Amino acid sequence: MQPPRIILRRLLVLRSSKSPSIARPFTINTNLASRGRPQIPFLSVPLVRNQQFRYLTTERKRWLAYEVYLGFKYTFYVWAIIGFSVAGYWAIQQEWLERKYPTPHEWSFWTRLRFRLARWAPDRTDTPTVDWVLVGNFVKDVLQRLEDENIDGAGLLPNKTESGEILGYDITAKSEPWRRGYYEALMLCAKAAEYLDDHVVDKTRHLVFPKDQVLGPSNPNPKPISHGSPSAPREKDCERAFEAPETIYQKILATKGFTPKQNMDAALEYASWLDFKGMLDASETMYERALSLAAESSLPAPPPYDPQSFVLHDTTRQPSANLLTTLTALATHKARIGDVATALPILLSILRARRSLPDPQPTKTTYTDPEEEHSSPWTLQNVTGTAKRLLSPPKYPPPPDDGNKPPVRDAKELCEEAALNLYIGEIIYASSPSSSRNSREDGLAWTREAVDLAEEQLHKLNNSENADDAAVAVAKKTCQECLNTGLENWRTMVARLAKEEREREAKEPTKASGGWLTGLWSEGKTETTGGRWTAEENVVKERTRRALEVLEESEAPKPSFGSLFRA
Repeated sequence: MQPPRIILRRLLVLRSSKSPSIARPFTINTNLASRGRPQIPFLSVPLVRNQQFRYLTTERKRWLAYEVYLGFKYTFYVWAIIGFSVAGYWAIQQEWLERKYPTPHEWSFWTRLRFRLARWAPDRTDTPTVDWVLVGNFVKDVLQRLEDENIDGAGLLPNKTESGEILGYDITAKSEPWRRGYYEALMLCAKAAEYLDDHVVDKTRHLVFPKDQVLGPSNPNPKPISHGSPSAPREKDCERAFEAPETIYQKILATKGFTPKQNMDAALEYASWLDFKGMLDASETMYERALSLAAESSLPAPPPYDPQSFVLHDTTRQPSANLLTTLTALATHKARIGDVATALPILLSILRARRSLPDPQPTKTTYTDPEEEHSSPWTLQNVTGTAKRLLSPPKYPPPPDDGNKPPVRDAKELCEEAALNLYIGEIIYASSPSSSRNSREDGLAWTREAVDLAEEQLHKLNNSENADDAAVAVAKKTCQECLNTGLENWRTMVARLAKEEREREAKEPTKASGGWLTGLWSEGKTETTGGRWTAEENVVKERTRRALEVLEESEAPKPSFGSLFRA
């Protein structure tokens, strides 16, 4: 039997031979010198970079798809609201323009749209100046469409010369609204041509400039361009921006189908343009042509005026409105060129004829029940009537008066009388020498009477029941222009007379009124008290202030929206 020490040694050797050759991780990774807690791999917190997560889970995909759907949905809603708002505003604006500037219903949509915009542009108050280039482009496009047989000009017969040039058209086959709209388009085109007569267009940039800003040998001192505007054009790159007004007026007079009044108005506008350009002989010829057109209504009887002096002498017949208008324009032309001896008798005869016109017939007043007048605007009749007026297209207005009958002495004609007083007073005052004080006082008296008459009629028109009527609006405009011009003439005349009065008083020797003691204390200073014309200057200022109140009253705002619901 082996001793116990040998048996124990063998057991240790056997155990060491059976132990694995690879050491345990616990003993290798453990820092025996550290007193802290051992770091066991399966007990440690895993790091993020060592893990991978699913960013697009099923719930997140659904959420993202719903968010994208909401984004497109609300974007569509916002743009739809903006689009419908713009379309609604445009429709309301076009409806308002159609009611204010009616167009013939037989015209095409784009022709009516452009013509409304062309007529609206000169009357806009939201722009500092009138863009006559835009007006001219609009109305030229309207005329091209009206004269195109494939669009709105079916049935037009051109009046050609031997060389094939079209002077005008024969529009007798068209309806009266079509002919009237065509005439208005031509007159607006002529007006735009007058404003653009001294303008050129740069062919390289298609921009319009005044002729005095062009760089070239014909304009050695060009006018500087305003700040922010494009550079000045060169003369070789420019051409006329618009056709000459003479061409358009001659086209109107060569067109068959217009009424005598329309031809007369066109001839008067053409004569005024020739007068402005300094073509006095041509303008006189055109005034006489307008006078012959106005006298057609009196045929076969002889005209009621003297063909040589143009003075109305036939008191048995009352002159027509066209004849009074043409003779007034001819007299002002005579006065403008200095032929006062011919102009003054014509104006006096016209004034005598106007004062002999009949008074207007009193309008029949119908009885209205006070209960119906103050009834609620929300009745079925008022609501249906308002809806019918808003939804149905506005009717084209009836043709205006042809002017072949004598006018009545209404508010507008009384303001025309006031304008005649202004013409007569201005002619008498301007043609009187400085030494003739009585003649200038006579001219001032005519002006004063014109101001009184215009102010009185404007005050009546402001208080009239039919304040929104078109005829009343025209009469108001005539009275406003007459009142403004009369006040300006009166102020100018009185200011000149007051200045002469002060100069005359300054030249006269001062009279001693208080002895030597007064002269001692006054130290050579003299006080001149105002005379008659200085006192009238104050009167003119007071009348101007009072007239401004009447003018502001005539431009008062119209009734509110609730008035639409009254039958």
